[in-house]
Amino acid sequence: MMPSSSSSSSTFDSHSRWSWDVFLSFRGKDTRRNFTDHLYSDLIRCNIKTFRDDDGLRKGEEISPELLQAIEESRIAVVVFSKNYVDSKWCLEELVKIMSCKEEREQKVIPIFYHVDPSEVRNQREIYKEAFTRHEENADEEKKEKIRRWKTAMREAGKLAGYDVKVDSYESEIIQDIIKEIRGTIPMVLDVNENIVGMDSRLERLVSGLEIQSNGVRMVGVCGLGGIGVKGQLTLKNILEGVKVIKDKLSSKKVPVFVDDIDDSRQLEYLVGKHSWFGDGSRIIITTRKKYLLTAHGVDYMYAVDKLNDFEALQLLCSYAFKQHLPGKVKDWKNELKKVAEVPNKEITNVLKLSYDGLDRTQKMIFLDIACFFKGCPVERVTQVLDGSGFKATSGINALVDRCLITISTNKNIEMHDSLTQMGKEIVYKECPDEPGERSGLWKHEDACRVLTINMGTEKIEGMLLNDQCTSEHEIKFTSEAFKRMTRLRLLAVYNNRVQLSEDFAFPSHDLTSLIWVGYSLASLPSNFHANSLVELSLICSNIKGLWDENLLGCVNLENLPRDIHKLKHLLHLNCNGCSKLTSFPEIKRNIGKLADLRLVLL
Repeated sequence: MMPSSSSSSSTFDSHSRWSWDVFLSFRGKDTRRNFTDHLYSDLIRCNIKTFRDDDGLRKGEEISPELLQAIEESRIAVVVFSKNYVDSKWCLEELVKIMSCKEEREQKVIPIFYHVDPSEVRNQREIYKEAFTRHEENADEEKKEKIRRWKTAMREAGKLAGYDVKVDSYESEIIQDIIKEIRGTIPMVLDVNENIVGMDSRLERLVSGLEIQSNGVRMVGVCGLGGIGVKGQLTLKNILEGVKVIKDKLSSKKVPVFVDDIDDSRQLEYLVGKHSWFGDGSRIIITTRKKYLLTAHGVDYMYAVDKLNDFEALQLLCSYAFKQHLPGKVKDWKNELKKVAEVPNKEITNVLKLSYDGLDRTQKMIFLDIACFFKGCPVERVTQVLDGSGFKATSGINALVDRCLITISTNKNIEMHDSLTQMGKEIVYKECPDEPGERSGLWKHEDACRVLTINMGTEKIEGMLLNDQCTSEHEIKFTSEAFKRMTRLRLLAVYNNRVQLSEDFAFPSHDLTSLIWVGYSLASLPSNFHANSLVELSLICSNIKGLWDENLLGCVNLENLPRDIHKLKHLLHLNCNGCSKLTSFPEIKRNIGKLADLRLVLL
């Protein structure tokens, strides 16, 4: 992250002189992966423009001009004093610059004392004294003068009111207090991005729903995916007092009311409970990521913010990627698209993840399954497969729809925005970036192939997709060892007819609900195959000779089906179309379970 290039003149207006809301100064080895990372993520999530410096990423001895400029152009400096802060010359130089900007540019400085006592910072005692002693060893006069400036800056910073984060502190509460103070310092200024695209048509629809010219009180709900424009934060300390103030002050006045980022029905109940709380002509706009809250509250008009169409998306991409409204060179296109596909934008992901974080455990698992394996699939099929895993898929899928995380197309397929799909896959990837065998899902051909060929599978894996992207013409061989530890495997899809299996091949998992294997090479599934949870079984163009199956289409070698087929309580569809060698059929009993579709066209 680099600061924007702008002049550092000392005389300019209060808005234009700040390129950043917050400059974060911290010792990377102490807080890079814990407190400071959490603070930075929450600042970005609250739309607070933050420059995060990291001493661990610096090169050379001198502080860079870009870093000095970033400090100068930051409205607020947050300094995280930690045990090893004084060991870093860069941190100390930053501190000198920050305290200078406090005096000369009225920059606000917020010290955070992370696992150090404020008096240690103020008086340079104990570990801070030891660190300065090391700096003073063999120091010439020039360096001694520099050390004096470091000590003075630290002494002054230690006198400021800040936040004391002890070992047993609740860090999340302190972070919220810090953000509250920062938000109170930053003036509310409407920032309209020059790259905004597609606003006119959407604004027209919203204004139409407001019916500005009509009388009465009108509530309008705006729902959509986080990041499209539905975001913010709302708190009300004294609820009863707040309700009374709203009723007393606004019931006789025509007012515009904006209630942003509602995520609980009680917030609506307490803030905009009834139309009668507001004067004639008032308009209340409510934004949320949860559509069902608007329905339950009975808003007069609901506007679902739709995603950009192809032309608008092209304009937006060109504006950011090429700084123009027309596409650039083909080479530029390929580079930008590859970058977007491989490296998710952290700011976008943080906003989108707000909706994901609000899901319960089962809903999260359904979301990740859809992102990794079921995007674009029929909702009926996905529901059946996930029900087989005990997920109560109908209510879970409805919850994802209500939160705008997925949509159901007119032809009843599950659709998910590409950014959400990427976020879901990134969540699974981060379970273990270095070892794919330790992740819950594998959808990349190279990851799945690597895990299976060198037997890296573990009980963590619940879903796996092996597609036909392998460019090699050679056969791929797997043994039973490849699946031996995958005892929780629920979903397996192999779309690669070059996979060859050993005769002793076995599936250890009792949880398998969906098995799709194009060109399955053996004459039968293993004798210990656990089919009790099986909902979906497709072995198209396989060498199978004797097996129960949901879809045995084109399995010309199939000769018989097992007599205990009625024990498959989850079997929904049985299609034997084209199985010309099937000479007998087991008795179909009434208690075959959920069987809804039986096709016996034997040609």
